[in-house]
Formats: sequence, structure tokens, C-alpha cells
Amino acid sequence: MKCVILQPSYIPWRGYFHQIQKADLFVYYDDVQYDKNGWRNRNRILGPNGPMWLTIPAKVKGFPLIQDVEIDEKVHWQKKHWRSFENSYSKAPHFAEVSELLLPFYEEPAPRLADFTIATTTAISDWLGLNTRFIRSSAIESNGTKTDRLVEILTAIGATHYISGPAAKDYLEEGKLEAAGISLEYMSYDYPDYPQLHGHNEQALSILDLIFMVGRDVGPYIWEHRDSTTKVCHDA
Repeated sequence: MKCVILQPSYIPWRGYFHQIQKADLFVYYDDVQYDKNGWRNRNRILGPNGPMWLTIPAKVKGFPLIQDVEIDEKVHWQKKHWRSFENSYSKAPHFAEVSELLLPFYEEPAPRLADFTIATTTAISDWLGLNTRFIRSSAIESNGTKTDRLVEILTAIGATHYISGPAAKDYLEEGKLEAAGISLEYMSYDYPDYPQLHGHNEQALSILDLIFMVGRDVGPYIWEHRDSTTKVCHDA
């Protein structure tokens, strides 16, 4: 069984969904420390004047786990974000279709950040026709740290193949996966350009920029372009 373990993020980019597409089971890594300057509560879209950040205001005290971070309900962020979608993409071919999918989440956002980001990511995945199953790491009993914890989670869910982002090459202890009989694969993102509004050519954007333009036909711009992965070390 192929598995991915990733922290939940706000309307993540196409590489995130490529990992979902490749996995039989996708684990939202929600019970690790929240990183204030990461992608948990923010992402970029393409506006008329170029890329722009959208950030969900989070109430963070100390060093909470991702699953415990609450959204600051006093800031009407969801209205601002939705206006940004309208201003940036109202003329996009699939704006109405994608808006119908996402608007309910913005009309009544979940109080906790992870609940909102996981729900929207899963909804987009389902809308794209992906058959991946989802689970949260907080629902899996494990006690280790770093690679040991990953191995515990993978073993608990019966995974035989682990798909990781390329940045993990710097710290992942590959031998521990091999010892557990789990094969390893690194993503190497290499995607083609796609139609964009406003005369820009930007790649590091939320997947919303892509689906507003091409709808469900994302395959040629992600997983159908080529098999953008490399196996290493061993096979289970």
C-alpha cells in the first residue's frame, strides 16, 4: 500500500495533490508542532498585479500542535479571501464551478484551522475524482519522533511504500524504512506551464489558480505530464 504523510496546508499547490493522487492512503500529519511561517494557514493566488498572499489568522500561543490551532473568528478573513478570488478569477473559465464547490466552506468555516484546511483539501481531491483514502495522524497511536514516528505510523496502517517530498532527503533516515520493509520514493516536481490570467507565468501557487482555469482537467499539468518521481534504495 502506498502512503503519504504530510502536514495539512491551506489550499495547497499542485504538487501536494500529486502526492494525494499517487497514494492509496494519505495521512494528514496534524499532531506535530505548528509552524508559524509555513503553509499551514497561508498560500498564494495570482491577482491582476501578480502573486498575492492569502493568510488565515490563527490564534497561536506557545508551541501548539497543528490540530489545536484555532482560527481567529474576530477577523473576517473569509470575506476578504473570497473577494480576492472574485477579483482575481471571476473571468476564469471554471470560476462558477469551483466556487460552487468551495463557497460553503467559506460561509461557515470550521473554528479550528486544521479542520478547515483538511476539509477543503479533501473536497478538492474528491472533486478531482481521486480515490485516495484519508486519515489523520492524531488517530494513530505512535510515540516516536522524526523517522521513528513515520515508521510507526506507516507500520500501523500497513503501508509498504512511502512517498515523500524531496526536501526530506536531508533528514530522513532511509535505513529505518528499509529495515521495516517499506520502500521509499521521492517526488521530483517538474510540471509544465498552464493557461493563466493577467499575463503572468507563476508556478508556486495554490491549486486554485489551476482549477479555476482548467477545471477537473488537471492531469496533463500534474500527474499525466510525466512520472515525476524517483525510487531510491530498496523495494519492499
